[in-house]
Amino acid sequence: MDLTSEIERNVRAALAEDVGGGDLTAPLIPSGKRVRASVLCRQQAVVCGQPWFERTLRQLDPAAEIAWEVPEGATVAAGTRVCSVHGEARALLAAERVALNFLQTLSGVATVTRRHVEAVAGTRAKIVDTRKTLPGLRLAQKYAVRAGGGSNHRMGLYDAMLIKENHIAAAGGIRQAVTQARRLERRGDWIQVEVENLGQLKEALDAGATMILLDNMDIARMREAVNIAGGRAELEASGGITLDNVRAIAETGVHRISVGALTKDVKAADFSMRFE
Repeated sequence: MDLTSEIERNVRAALAEDVGGGDLTAPLIPSGKRVRASVLCRQQAVVCGQPWFERTLRQLDPAAEIAWEVPEGATVAAGTRVCSVHGEARALLAAERVALNFLQTLSGVATVTRRHVEAVAGTRAKIVDTRKTLPGLRLAQKYAVRAGGGSNHRMGLYDAMLIKENHIAAAGGIRQAVTQARRLERRGDWIQVEVENLGQLKEALDAGATMILLDNMDIARMREAVNIAGGRAELEASGGITLDNVRAIAETGVHRISVGALTKDVKAADFSMRFE
């Protein structure tokens, strides 16, 4: 996926929000003065967001030089210097907060994703994200999920169908909703049906659904759902997923586990920039 235009859009919006008509503190620094700086990660984290960081600095100083000491997606220890920067002092000071915001936010997403992925290692379950993303940063956050080793669910309403409880109610039932969705199938990549109990699971299977989301089912019901499906459909667990229970959920035999907290409950990783 080419994210060039999305990165540009994100950076321009963030700089407009922060810098506005100009950095009032920047004139304290002589014009044209160039400096070197280091970016440190102050906790164990998965580093993510380098393209956004670079674009932010170069938006204000096209000649800024950035040398990364760790690759995107690498896990680093607390105290690691992740990159060095050489650029115009006023530009670096104006860009610093926005650049670090991107690095901290996306590294936070990648880090929590990596923890979930490691928790289910050895099972067939994949960790996937949801549409519960920060407004305006969906593609960036989904990029961070991939950097952390997770997989993306649909990007939005435009590329796949997820038939939820309100769709089912409005359509008159699961079979009716699935039948209508199949008539429109070429408009999206796939069709998935959300079910809340084993009775609905059987209805969805009888309607020919091949992707089914098990919404807020307990471990015992998930295990039974896997037995009932018998390989006829790809099953996804969703709702109430935490690091404490994700391993047990994966061991039920579901194919995917969607975790809204990856992108919704973001805890930023701790980075700082220090002039040398």
